[in-house]
Amino acid sequence: MRSIEQITEELLALPSVSRALLAEKLVESLEFDTDPTIQAAWLTEAKKRRDQIRNGSVQPIPGEEALSQVRRLLNQ
Repeated sequence: MRSIEQITEELLALPSVSRALLAEKLVESLEFDTDPTIQAAWLTEAKKRRDQIRNGSVQPIPGEEALSQVRRLLNQ
């Protein structure tokens, strides 16, 4: 049986579009005790951002770079 680490490594090797689809499916599979209106709004926003990445209207940046930018802004 493969470990979570092995599965994670394999999944991270997938193209970004495939990882985004997988992330969407994983999030949908979670149970939330969230107001359905809020949950629907977040789902709409997530799909909008996914579509923007897919159609090339925005370019994603690596998570570490995003966190680095946030840290720099917080330290100003």
